[in-house]
Amino acid sequence: MNETRHVALLGCGYWGKNLARNLHELGALQLVCDPAESGRIAAAENAPGVATSSEFTDALKSDDIKAVAIATPAETHFELAAAALNAGKDVFVEKPLALQASEGEQLNDLAQELGRVLLVGHLLEYHPAVVRLQKLIDDGELGNVNYIYSNRLNFGKVRTEENALWSFAPHDIAVILRLLEEMPSEVTCVGGSYLTPGLADVTVSTLLFKSGRRAHIFVSWLNPFKEQKLVVMGEQRMAVFNDAEPEHKLMLFNQRVDLEGQQPVLQCEGQEPVDLSGEEPLRRECEHFVECIQTRRTPLTDTKSGVRVLRVLEACQESLKQNGYPISIDEH
Repeated sequence: MNETRHVALLGCGYWGKNLARNLHELGALQLVCDPAESGRIAAAENAPGVATSSEFTDALKSDDIKAVAIATPAETHFELAAAALNAGKDVFVEKPLALQASEGEQLNDLAQELGRVLLVGHLLEYHPAVVRLQKLIDDGELGNVNYIYSNRLNFGKVRTEENALWSFAPHDIAVILRLLEEMPSEVTCVGGSYLTPGLADVTVSTLLFKSGRRAHIFVSWLNPFKEQKLVVMGEQRMAVFNDAEPEHKLMLFNQRVDLEGQQPVLQCEGQEPVDLSGEEPLRRECEHFVECIQTRRTPLTDTKSGVRVLRVLEACQESLKQNGYPISIDEH
């Protein structure tokens, strides 16, 4: 890893401090910018010796800064990412890429026009369990995948700017789209607002794909316990990624249904853990960003994948507004 410090971090709050720690440990962090004093204090704690500033423009104006990582509130992502790209910087922007798919497409076009790297922080796509799960599917270890469901539940992390759909579901949408390698043709979404009027605290989204496969995503920040679980139902085997499990995060279940005559017969042949590397997903993501800066390769989670996630989120949001009315997603 090149030890040249060339990255600035914009925002060092709840999640930004984790980026500060990882980029600092990689020897890539030169500057942390946060208008809040608490953010600059967090920077000093997580990235000792790294310069801090209260102005984002200090990073954009500096010739020494070659790239920026953006960990500010979601509503600022588009404006800051565009400003950074126009300033000649490579960009890592936390999810969501923007709040509108059209804005995401603008950022994609701008990055391509200027020849800049733009990575979207869909963290779970760098998780060892998801990487291994994708290989299992690609290698046919599960058989044909019929159905995926995910639960991302917690008590807390309540937002007042974005609803639970936009705050929690991008992770699961990104993973589902990568595992199935197709966009849904139609979505539905229902939910409820209990704390802030008009801001959903709980949503259930259903994705229908032209292949006939389905997925559903249940998110809530009003659940009495924490759950981060994704279940993949294959014809031959089933896989469960449980990120809240401390040891065996990915399990394979040797379960299927055979037809004997006209009768479905359940086959249960035990379960087995899948060995995974212990690498922190955020470390892998930060390493990938630095590598993309150095090699000019296209990131795993590039803007095209970021825009696909935004298109699904927008359709789910529209269905949510219409109390679950099905919304089609056009191919393009």
